Amino acid sequence: MGRLVICDHPLIQHKVTFIRDKMTNTKQFRELVDEVSMLMAYEITRDVPLSTVQVETPIQTAEGKVIAGRMMGLIPILRAGLGMVDGVLKIIPSAKVGHIGLYRDHETLQPVEYYCSLPSDVAERELIVIDPMLATGGSANAALDMLKNKGCRPTKLMCLIAAPEGVRAVQERHPDIDIYLAALDEKLNDNGYIVPGLGDAGDRLYGTK
Repeated sequence: MGRLVICDHPLIQHKVTFIRDKMTNTKQFRELVDEVSMLMAYEITRDVPLSTVQVETPIQTAEGKVIAGRMMGLIPILRAGLGMVDGVLKIIPSAKVGHIGLYRDHETLQPVEYYCSLPSDVAERELIVIDPMLATGGSANAALDMLKNKGCRPTKLMCLIAAPEGVRAVQERHPDIDIYLAALDEKLNDNGYIVPGLGDAGDRLYGTK
């Protein structure tokens, strides 16, 4: 079973409080999401493999560590996932970025695909799927299905807020995927929104209703 990791660093908890606040305006919301994404990227890369190299300091030869293994790829689920990408790229600037377009049908609550664009070497990269909200799990599962069907190897799902129902749905369908969250909330309401949640992440990021 993949790991469930709650990134509960005090700075993340502090910033998530203001992300939730309905009085936080669009500019502040974007900045906070960017900052929390950067802090989460630090945690999500904790287990990347290292190799040993020799470098010349101004004093003498020294042994150091550099990142080894497969290069990384970021796959945000449009549109809200885009709001987290820049924060992650600040920590992993060499990552390539693909995009998967999904929206949730408000009646059936099922994901509908409308776009997919991936780097040419996507199958060779360790992929992190990014979406601020893990509610029913439908969009995350659809994106992971899509990537695996294309021969890719996603390993991690990164979300700001999740409901237990969404976590269970992903763990049941994709037990190999590690899930990283800034907060695990109480439940879904009858409309499929996370409680207490933060509202619609896409609307709050882009100032739409």
